[in-house]
This record gives sequence, structure tokens and C-alpha cells, in this order.
Amino acid sequence: MSANPEHDVTGDVDFVTESQSEEFQELRKTHRSFVFPMAIFFLVWYFAYVLLADYFHDFMSIKVLGNINMGILLGLLQFVSTFAITAAYVSFSNKKLDPKATKIRERLEREGVN
Repeated sequence: MSANPEHDVTGDVDFVTESQSEEFQELRKTHRSFVFPMAIFFLVWYFAYVLLADYFHDFMSIKVLGNINMGILLGLLQFVSTFAITAAYVSFSNKKLDPKATKIRERLEREGVN
């Protein structure tokens, strides 16, 4: 649905043609340039934690501070990294994706208003 209900052009847009436009392909490329590397990073980090917890008990049992050991510390860092990735994506989206998407939306609204 259009962000502006006065200019709802969903019925007038050829979405297949639009998805093949240079502007939209650039938007997809920009999106993927962030999402794919970040997804790979997070999955490697997550599975490293799982493997450490399963096979390296001595390492995960190392006391860091009081009763806090490496396992607890790395487990909490999983949550921290999730929030950090989310914040990084929001920032990236605001700076790189939203301006491109807005430009496409505004063009479609202009073309759809007769």
C-alpha cells in the first residue's frame, strides 16, 4: 500500500517490470550488501558459540568474574550482538535504503496520478 493514501497506485503498477528496473535492482543490491554479510557473520558467531558449548567445556567453564564464566559471558554477548546488528541495520536502512525506496515510491505515485 502506498504511504500516501491519496496516491494509491497499486492497481496501476506493473510490479514485474518495476522489479526489473535499474532503480529497484540498485535498491536490492544495496540491501543485500548489508544483509548477506551480516547474516553470515551472525550464523558463524552463533554456531561457534554452540560448538564451544558442546565441545569445549573447559574453555566455557573459565571463571571471568565471580560466578560468571565464559559460557555465560558469550551467551549474553549473543543477545548483545543481536541488538547491535538490529541497530546497525536500522541505521543502514535509514541512510541507504529508505532514500532509494522513497525515490521509487514517489516516482510511482507521480506516474500513477493522472
